[in-house]
Amino acid sequence: MDKNSKRKEALLYHAQPTPGKIQVVPTKKYATQRDLSLAYSPGVAEPCLEIAKDINNVYKYTAKGNLVAVISNGTAVLGLGDIGPEAGKPVMEGKGLLFKIFAGIDVFDIEIGTKDVEEFIQTVKNIAPTFGGINLEDIKAPESFEIERRLVEELNIPVMHDDQHGTAIISSAALLNAVELAGKKPEDLKMVVSGAGSAALACANMYVLLGLKTENILMFNSKGVLTKDNPSLSEMQLKYATDKAPMTLEEALVGADIFLGLSSGNIMTPQMLLGMAENPIVFAMANPDPEIAYSLAIETRKDVIMATGRSDHPNQVNNVLGFPYIFRGALDVRATKINEAMKMAAVRALAALAKESVPEQVNIANGVTKLTFGRDYIIPSPFDPRLISVVASAVAKAAMDSGVAQNPILDWEKYEEELLGRLGTDNKMLRLLDNRAKINPKTIVFPEAEHLDVLKAAQIVSEEGIGVPILLGKKDIILELKKELGFDADVQIIDPKVKDEEQRRHRFAKAFWKTRQRSGISLYDAQNLMRERNYFGAMMVNEGEADALVTGHSRSYPSVVKPMLQLIERAPGVSLVATTNMMLTDRGPMFLSDTAININPSADDLAKIAIMTANAAKMFGITPVIAMVSFSNFGSSHNEGAAKVRQAVAYLHKHHPDIVVDGEIQADFALNPEMLKAKFPFSKLAGKEVNVLIFPNLEAANITYKLLKELNKVDSIGPIMLGMGKPIHIFQLGASVEEMVHMSAIAVIDAQENEKKLEKK
Repeated sequence: MDKNSKRKEALLYHAQPTPGKIQVVPTKKYATQRDLSLAYSPGVAEPCLEIAKDINNVYKYTAKGNLVAVISNGTAVLGLGDIGPEAGKPVMEGKGLLFKIFAGIDVFDIEIGTKDVEEFIQTVKNIAPTFGGINLEDIKAPESFEIERRLVEELNIPVMHDDQHGTAIISSAALLNAVELAGKKPEDLKMVVSGAGSAALACANMYVLLGLKTENILMFNSKGVLTKDNPSLSEMQLKYATDKAPMTLEEALVGADIFLGLSSGNIMTPQMLLGMAENPIVFAMANPDPEIAYSLAIETRKDVIMATGRSDHPNQVNNVLGFPYIFRGALDVRATKINEAMKMAAVRALAALAKESVPEQVNIANGVTKLTFGRDYIIPSPFDPRLISVVASAVAKAAMDSGVAQNPILDWEKYEEELLGRLGTDNKMLRLLDNRAKINPKTIVFPEAEHLDVLKAAQIVSEEGIGVPILLGKKDIILELKKELGFDADVQIIDPKVKDEEQRRHRFAKAFWKTRQRSGISLYDAQNLMRERNYFGAMMVNEGEADALVTGHSRSYPSVVKPMLQLIERAPGVSLVATTNMMLTDRGPMFLSDTAININPSADDLAKIAIMTANAAKMFGITPVIAMVSFSNFGSSHNEGAAKVRQAVAYLHKHHPDIVVDGEIQADFALNPEMLKAKFPFSKLAGKEVNVLIFPNLEAANITYKLLKELNKVDSIGPIMLGMGKPIHIFQLGASVEEMVHMSAIAVIDAQENEKKLEKK
């Protein structure tokens, strides 16, 4: 994508369908006059009076306890510099988005129009009664140091400047584990720091708390090593200034144990790395390009222990591992501040988590059989669902132990359950899918490439590294559309109808005819069909000339699925093809089946659909808990439709006792564990969170998933084909660009799984 196209896409994202990235949503009923009289006058007077009696009641009756202000004056926005408070607002909204999706914390972003330190401090102090915590953001140094220091001292709510402490906390956790793996002691380590801004200084300060000696740290800014005779240095920078003679970065790195980079890309050469001590620790965290490329570093030295700020390499130092959960723990105990004990608790919790067995979901997200503690895994993955419970709990305990908690937690087991329950508000699955696909991208055929939205989806797939598109259609039309989109990647374009493809058409036709000659297909028919893009594309996958295919945007589902079922064999041992839709709901991913193919499945069919859907859920690291839904509950109706569901469940209980499944059951009971346990305690689903719904017929499944999608604005991925021998997936008619991108990721993952199966044979 050219620069202009990327710019347009970013602007559209922030402008449509509603400007900005966050909104205020009511948490109480407001439909009736009675509701409104309670929400406002006269009912609102009662909590006001209770708060007036005891100010701590503000946490009981208002949103203060879960509300954080993200505050900036826009003087150091990303790498853009001093661009002003209004220009910095999109970043602050973005930070609010991260707080919400990772930790369930609400945010008001506050942009303050002053560069005066005292004015800034007084403004924040004056609005502080609104908030449970303050996150300072994108404020230039050295003013940011003074602002944070004063606000921490003068306010009785948690305050943290994440630009300073976020990177420090995450990299400190990585450092603890790196030092252990290197077999060294903190007090013996020599460190060279490239960068002398707020993040670098905060990192150095925290590393000193971990045992590094100040005198063993050499810090560089853009002008060279910090020296004590430099009058332009701030008080905090002077702490790391040396009285040694000026030296180059290469000279400083000779014999050094640690390189910490928070400066600019590609400033560290292989020669510099070779000059470092045995088992060197390199944290190259400049973005988007590290101080030394990951591949170059590991190629230069096999003993290097390396972390970057990038998601496409091991050991990503990502602030999102810290700040949402640190504030979560601080808010939950009503801490008066975020102190050093709480920061260090987060450090040690993150370091310890990296040493524990990794959930399957994390392994899948990273495309590995099993992540284990070692040089390539020194800090947890951002996909680890345990982060919220581990880090927030550690921070909350530290707040209590250090005497700054006003609302101590008494039942830790219950608290951790509540924390894990917040995960459902975040659609982590989409990030997991994309990340998993990017690990091993595959070629994907797009038979409808002449359609602008399809081509746009292919462009995103290409540019995000999800897969390698193969575009089918008229070359001149596709090239023109590519130019319009700024899609400048050199991808394969094939028009099946042109003379140049005659030989391949004949070869595909002959292969197809051999499999269907006893099913009414003549060689002539086969040759004509190969001029159609869906048939041609499917044969490319069949013949190993492409890994996967996605289609269906411009044609009805039945008309597209027919050729796929004709051309593509079923998976070994599979007698039925079905589909499932993954719905990314507030309670987490839900699988709904069969949403597209089997109109009125038999009891035997329903059992097969349940088994295939269970396997699909497992492929995404989800343990399936299956409800076979109906209008009936456990024999309350003798209707034929309810009876077949009952029969399917009986079969599964007898022949697949390892699958957690039950029914027939009404949808509300299936989705309400407490109600289910109260009325049907004997059910295998009692007390469990159902994440798979198997419907008695196509009507029920298709209507349900589309209602969820349109009324509740639930993201839907699918229909995902189940039981096919090749990675073939069909969009719903008119699928959005986003939906097509997600389905493309599914197709790549499907191809990856097929590859693994072949390797095992």
